[in-house]
Order: sequence, then C-alpha cells, then structure tokens
Amino acid sequence: MRLSRLTRLPSRVKRAARYEIHAHWRRRPIVLGSVFYESFSGNGMLDNPEALFRELLAAPDLKHLTHIWALSDFGQYRAAVEEFAGDPRVHFVKYGSPAYFRALATSQYLVNNATFPIDFAKRPGQIYLNTWHGTPLKRMGYDIADGALATANIIRNFVQADYLLAANPFMADQMYERGYKLTGIYRGTIIEEGYPRIDRQLLDDAGRADVRRRLVDAGLPIGDRKIVLYAPTWKGATFGRPTDDLDELMAHVARIEERIDTSRYTVLLKTHQTVHKLAAERPELKRMLVPNELPTNLVLGASDILISDYSSIFFDFLQTGRPIVFFTPDLADYAGTRGLYFEPEEWPGPVLMSAGEVGDALHGIAESGDAVPEAHRERYRSMQERFTPYEDGEASKRVIDIVFRGERDGRRLRTGLDDDGREKILLYLGGMRPNGITTSALNLLNNIDHERYDVSAFFAQSGSRVVIAKQSQINPAVRQFPRVGGMNGAKLLHLARHVEFRRGRIAQHSETPAQNALWDDEWYRCFGDSRFDYVVDFSGYGPFWATLLLHSPAAQRAIWLHNDLASDAHREVNGQKRMLHSLTQIFTLYGQYDHLVSVSPTLSAINRESLSEYAAPAKFVSALNTVDAEHILENARADLHELAFDEETGTLPEWAEQLLGDDDVTTFVTVGRLSPEKNQARLIRAFAPVHADNPNTRLVVVGSGPLEDELRTLISSLGLEHAVFLTGMQPNPHAIMAHADCFVLSSDYEGQPMVILEALVLDLPIVTVEFASAKNALPAGSGLVVPQTDEGVATGLRAFLAGEVPANHFDHEAYNRKAVGEFYRAIGAVPEAAPVER
Repeated sequence: MRLSRLTRLPSRVKRAARYEIHAHWRRRPIVLGSVFYESFSGNGMLDNPEALFRELLAAPDLKHLTHIWALSDFGQYRAAVEEFAGDPRVHFVKYGSPAYFRALATSQYLVNNATFPIDFAKRPGQIYLNTWHGTPLKRMGYDIADGALATANIIRNFVQADYLLAANPFMADQMYERGYKLTGIYRGTIIEEGYPRIDRQLLDDAGRADVRRRLVDAGLPIGDRKIVLYAPTWKGATFGRPTDDLDELMAHVARIEERIDTSRYTVLLKTHQTVHKLAAERPELKRMLVPNELPTNLVLGASDILISDYSSIFFDFLQTGRPIVFFTPDLADYAGTRGLYFEPEEWPGPVLMSAGEVGDALHGIAESGDAVPEAHRERYRSMQERFTPYEDGEASKRVIDIVFRGERDGRRLRTGLDDDGREKILLYLGGMRPNGITTSALNLLNNIDHERYDVSAFFAQSGSRVVIAKQSQINPAVRQFPRVGGMNGAKLLHLARHVEFRRGRIAQHSETPAQNALWDDEWYRCFGDSRFDYVVDFSGYGPFWATLLLHSPAAQRAIWLHNDLASDAHREVNGQKRMLHSLTQIFTLYGQYDHLVSVSPTLSAINRESLSEYAAPAKFVSALNTVDAEHILENARADLHELAFDEETGTLPEWAEQLLGDDDVTTFVTVGRLSPEKNQARLIRAFAPVHADNPNTRLVVVGSGPLEDELRTLISSLGLEHAVFLTGMQPNPHAIMAHADCFVLSSDYEGQPMVILEALVLDLPIVTVEFASAKNALPAGSGLVVPQTDEGVATGLRAFLAGEVPANHFDHEAYNRKAVGEFYRAIGAVPEAAPVER
C-alpha cells in the first residue's frame, strides 16, 4: 500500500500543480479582445476553429483581436507556428501547459470543436462558441444504447456554451436538441448558418493548385493525377490496437489500386485523429498519408472522388457535387452497436462491402467522366438540399457577425430551448450502489410524468461496473449530469473548506465571498447556465452534495430523510459512531432547505421531533417511495436455472437446486445487505427452533456485505448448513423471491424498505419486525408485524406456517399515483391541498 502511494505521488503532485495554476489564472482579469482556439484537444490548427480564425484575422474591423491557439506538439505542427511567426497578434500555447490554463481562464472568447477539459468552467465575461466537428451519420449521445455516461464532459461543455454551431437543421434537431437532450435545459443560442470549415473547400483553380503543392511538399507523389480521397472514420472498437486498423487500411488501398488506372488517379489516405500519429510512423504509408496539419476541407476541395464510411466528412463533400463511394465492410456490426441515423439505402452513393467492389465502382465513375452515378443522383441532390443548404462560402462571416459583432437580425438562430413548457427537476441520486435508496430513486424516475416535468439526474461518474449497471437503469427520458473532475480553486481555500467541515461549520459555506465563490464555481462547472425549478438531494447522506445543491440558482430545494437520522447519527458500529459527524453537518444545513422529506408519515414525525433544533416543524413533510411493479414482475418471470447456473463449474448452487426442486418445503426469504442494521443474525437464530419443529422449511438470505463470514459461522454453529442459504449478491433477487413462500424482514431500523414494496408486488405474505415506520410500509390488513426479538420473529414464522399471516391487499397502480403525488407536493411542485393527476 505504501509503495502504491509513492508511485502515485508524482502524478498527484502534477495534478495539484495544474489545479493551482488554473486557480491562479481564474482570479486574474479577463483579457478583452483575446480569442482562444482549440481543435481536437490541440491536434492541429483545424476544422471550424481554423476557418473562423482566418476569417477573423483578415477582418479589417477586428484587427484589435489577439489570437491564441492550443497545440499538442509544436514540432508536429511546426508549419502552423511558422506561418504566423511574424504576426504579433497570433500566439501558440502547448495543450495542458500552464500557458494553456492561463489562456483558458483569461481569454474573452473561447472557440472549440470538441470539449475543453473536465476542470473547465466558463467565467463571467467569457463568450464560448462550440462548433462541434460535423453533421453526424453515427448516432450521438443518448441516441446510442447506454450512451448517456459518455456524454458527461460533452453536456458540461454544451450547457456552458453561449453559442452552438449547427451546419443544418438536422444537426440542430437531432444531435443537439434530441441526441444530447438540450431541449428543456439549454439557455444559449444555436447558430444554424452553415459550417465555416466548408468555406475552406470552396477553392478556385489557384486554391486547388496550392493544396496539391502542399501535398507534394509533404511527400505525396500525386503529379497531375486526380485525387481519390479515402477518409474512413475511427470505429472505436479497436482503440487499443490502432495498428490493426492501419494494416487493414493499407490492404484496402492496395486492392482498390489494383482496379483503377493509377496513371490517372492517386488514392490518398486521410486517417482519423486517433490513429494518425501511428500512421505517420509507417514508412509504407508515406506516399499516401495526408498530413494531419493540412485542414481536411482543403483536401476535400482538391479531391475529385471521396471514399468514406460512417464519417461526417461525406456531408461536407456533398457541397462539391462530386462522387462519393461508401466502403462499409463492417456495416452490420457497426450499425448494430453504434447505430446510424440513416439507412444505407438513403446514402448518396454506392454502398460496398469489399475493396474490390470499391475499385470497380471507381473505374465506372472514371469511365463516366467522374460524374455521380445516375442511380444515386436523386438521393445526392436530396441530401445536398437537406444537409448543405447554407454552404455558399460565407458561413464564417455570418458566424462572426453574430458572435463577434453582435449582428443577429435576419440570422437563423434558435433560442429559448430551455422554455418548453415543463418545469425542471434536478435530483441528486447518491452513490448509485445497489441498495434501497438507489432502487427507490430509479423507481421514482420511472414514475415521474416526463411530459409535465423535465428531469435531470446528478451523480458521481464511476468506474465501478456495479455502479455503472445501476446508472444504465436510469429512465431514458432523464437527462444525466455525471459529475467528472473536481472543484477548482486554490489549495488554501480547499484547506479552509476542509477545516470548517472538521470544525462542524459546513453551514457557513457561504459566509465569506471566497468560500461562496468556490461553491458557486463548482455548481457552474457541473451545470453551466442550466436552471431548475426544483433541486432535490434524494440521497441525504453526503455533506458535500447537500452543500453543493444549495448553490443552485433560485429554486425550491428539498432533501430526503430515508431513516430516523438522529438515531442513525448515534448508532455505533464496532464501537464507533461513524456517521455522527457527517450527519450532524447535514443537519446544520436543514435550515437552508425548503423541504425535509421523510419516506413515511411516521418517520416524518420522528424526524420532526428529534431534529427540531435544526429546522422549523413546517419543513418536515413526507412522500412514500414509488415502486416499479412492471420491472419487478418481469424479473420474477426470469428463468432461475439460467440465472444461477455457473458456467465455469457447470453446476447450480445448492440454494438454487433446492428452490427449483419439486418438493413441499416452505421457503422463507429475506433480501438486504449483510450488515448490522439488517440483523439477519436475529432471523437465523429465530429460524433455528422453528426449523427444528418444522424440518420441511428453509431460509434463503439474498445479499452480500461485511457480515457474511460471521453469518456463515452462525449458520454452522446452529447446524443449519442445509437449511439456511446465503446466495451472495444477486442481480435479480425478484426471481428468487418468486420461488419463496413468505418474505421476512428482521432489521433494527428502516425508513420505508423497498423490499417490502417488492414483496407486496410479488404477492408474498410478509412478516416484519416492528421498527418505527413498519406500519406505514404495509397496507392496512396486510402482513404481520412482530416484536424486534428472536422470539418475536420466531412467532411470526410459526404464524405463517399456521396460516395466520394475512394475505396482501396491494394495488400498485393506485399506490404509485399516491406516492408520486406526494413527491410533487413534497418538493413544492404542487400546493399542499391540490389534487395531483398523473
């Protein structure tokens, strides 16, 4: 452990220095008239930022501007640096260097075609234009299966941007508004005036000749031959093995060249940013590899035919009216995983599966005088009208008019995306571990009326597969803000913040301007200009998160109390009150929240009394947890044999064999973390005498946790190895519950236990010990509540065997209508006396 810490020390020191440098420059004044450009994280002077930069540089009325470019490697992009060496208005900084963070923090204008780093937060006075880097054929953002988590830094950048650039209406509608769920949240302006980078490909004869000269100077022997540009996208599946891509690309080019007249045509290769550096190291590619520093659209302007696959580059090339051939040998796999917005039948050129077919198609195009094949001309014209309607060579000027000159009249601008008629709710979901709070949060997201409310979820980005699996269950209608990176600000300020927390003064987070700004900056870093009507801490257990949510712009704020929290705070685990300090700190924040929401009326009364010193009685309200009955019932129908079968050993665990056996054994089941508060030991002890009197009984305990070894020892000491089974963590406990006869809960304390709701949905008879909110958790006349003792639980088990546990009376639809209505009232979305419809 010590060695591991030592090996991580240099990276931690480097990261700390970076944050300190960034914090320093964030305190300095904005430099008026400065423009900072970044393309593909510094991989060249490229794309839309490059086109805008050149137009700005040439504008007579904007000569006062200074221009700063981020480049990842001055040597690799030496040509760009040398081109502007004599212009005092143009400067270069190395990506990620102290100079980079100075420019990022102090430039007035920020222009990026992708995303700034995770610690970026736009400052007041800065103007951010995000141009993105192409009209997508590949699905983007939420349109990709499980694509939400990959949007973390993208959505952060978008909601901070004053302007987003769309080449056409499709890009604005499908990518920004729907693919990244900006409808309902984005408060900036989408500029729909064409793409500046396409201006660069409108070349006259002299311009084409200049591009060809630059290609020759780079070592490409094109002579007077026509250019066939092969520009495949990066597929993403082989990111760790880019050399495999290169070998395959070279083989493709060789087979294409076998079928064409290479005295008339030369095939050039334009690789994706991801593989270009490795491609440049391959001598066999020197004759065909287009230099990365040469803007792609210049090369498109000089090309006669394009070979593409799923790259957005083909949309740009439509403007030329020249032929496009699609080479997609992996079409079925790619479309099935990443997904495409348009079917191949809609594409403006032949879609081919082999390099030989591509060569034959090129030969046919050459024979027809380099014209678009007749079979594809109508589709080509239709796509031109749809995707390049504004590409007249003046897009850069129009964008500059809007952003730098403030001339908006008569321009195609989309504003007011945040005002779609729905009220906006932000919910912090907690750690997203598999537990009752996570389950209740996911259920709530499924039950909120998404036509009435725009809902965003907030949580920490995690690398844990278990947590990611839970995050993937978030309702697809919900926008996600995974928190990436950490707070900006000087280390001394953070030291003071931690000291205040240790001293029990977290409630003073806004007491000094510096501390208030620290938290306000973090809110903005996470959410940009987003606004919410209701801000909810649905976890209620994290002081950091509870404090951060208090720094939202004006909103009604609610925090959830999932348990008897005063008792939680003083509860000892291994002789220590581990939650005392953190929960006490949260209690001191209660006065700054509008609503303190317990998960049952009984629990609300308990918290109102025990926490009365922290908040007024009227703030304490309640809202029952919702339940996802359809999901539970679907899980219950799963094949238990398939779920439990161990592929490695080819066997079933004993508990599964017994549950699947055709016997007359009565099965009791409990589900929960194996931890002290769940007190499965009490249930096991209570089961022992019941089993001794009734041998045709078994107990199945579903879950994992720190007490697993202790419980196994207890089971062994009682001689119950073949009657009591610990299943460990199970991804689908409902399938196990469906094979049981009675559900039992023996917890020391609970809020409103989700497992009781799940048992009710499955129509399982219920025996539960009497904790504070037990009666709120059971519908009237359902289940049996017993004392919190071994004898009490044993009495409950015997009562079930005697047929004395009442059947359930649970209408989950009516229950959810009531619960979600209580949620709306609890957060202040519906007046207390008003009826709630769903």
